[in-house]
Amino acid sequence: MVLAELIGWDIVIVLAIIALLFGGAKLPKLARSLGSAKGEFEKGLKEGEPSKASDSKATEATDKSDS
Repeated sequence: MVLAELIGWDIVIVLAIIALLFGGAKLPKLARSLGSAKGEFEKGLKEGEPSKASDSKATEATDKSDS
């Protein structure tokens, strides 16, 4: 994994390049948008979990009725 290989000064250099590309004023806005995207992703994962549980219960009920 590429991120695992980045250590010490490598990370500092990458962050400096990002700061130069996006500018200091846009970095907080970029960080907020990344945070909200992460939150939406986690919310979507949580919404998907109950349906898997109900699907497995429905499958178990069907299997028991078939026996």
